[in-house]
Amino acid sequence: MKTEYFPAGERGVKDIGWLKSNFFFSFSDYQNPLRSAFGTLVAFNDDYVMPGKGFGTHPHVNMEIISILLKGKMNHRDSMGYSTKIEADGVQIMSAGEGLRHEEHNIGDSDVNFLQIWITPKLQNITPRYQQRSFPRAKRKNRLTTIVSPEEGLNHCWINQNTRISLGYYDLPGSVPYSLQPVNKCLFIFLISGTLKVNNQVLHPRDAFGIWEASEISLQHGEETEFLILETPINQK
Repeated sequence: MKTEYFPAGERGVKDIGWLKSNFFFSFSDYQNPLRSAFGTLVAFNDDYVMPGKGFGTHPHVNMEIISILLKGKMNHRDSMGYSTKIEADGVQIMSAGEGLRHEEHNIGDSDVNFLQIWITPKLQNITPRYQQRSFPRAKRKNRLTTIVSPEEGLNHCWINQNTRISLGYYDLPGSVPYSLQPVNKCLFIFLISGTLKVNNQVLHPRDAFGIWEASEISLQHGEETEFLILETPINQK
């Protein structure tokens, strides 16, 4: 087993007033040659957006872009004709493929906090697509819930990559086993809130931990703990 610890305090930071972003990997004005990606995961941003503010229309090409809303309410409008809103516990994914344009703004009365995740796609130049699902915390208590999967289905978002993303929320202390494919797969574990220990590494809120060349791990969590597990290829094959 190989591991890498990603402390929250070592993240890149961008603060332009209405937007406060925290970057684990090189993104925007933050460039770190030692933290450019983790397998096919190329961006994992912890973003805060003020009410009434947001991102104007801009393009994307050949990228899988996942947004996980932790707090607040945002809209989504794109060149495919979708015009939706996403609230806390909502997940949306764009397969940008051969190209799309979109915008999103905070349409609520308080700050939005969302995770923005970019994954390099398995297939290039596909027809762009958009999907949104909701995963209320009350319905996923004390279990791992798949929110993004390479298999199509009604209970999660589909991604154009051999990537799986799960959310765990536990109100009592305990442990969670997790099995992964040890060949060409890695895990990126992000602690949203609470307490978590992985492979004897204690994580604090907003820390992350990377694991590869492993087949099974165990996560020890405290009460009122929420975390994300992202399993993705190390290399594109």
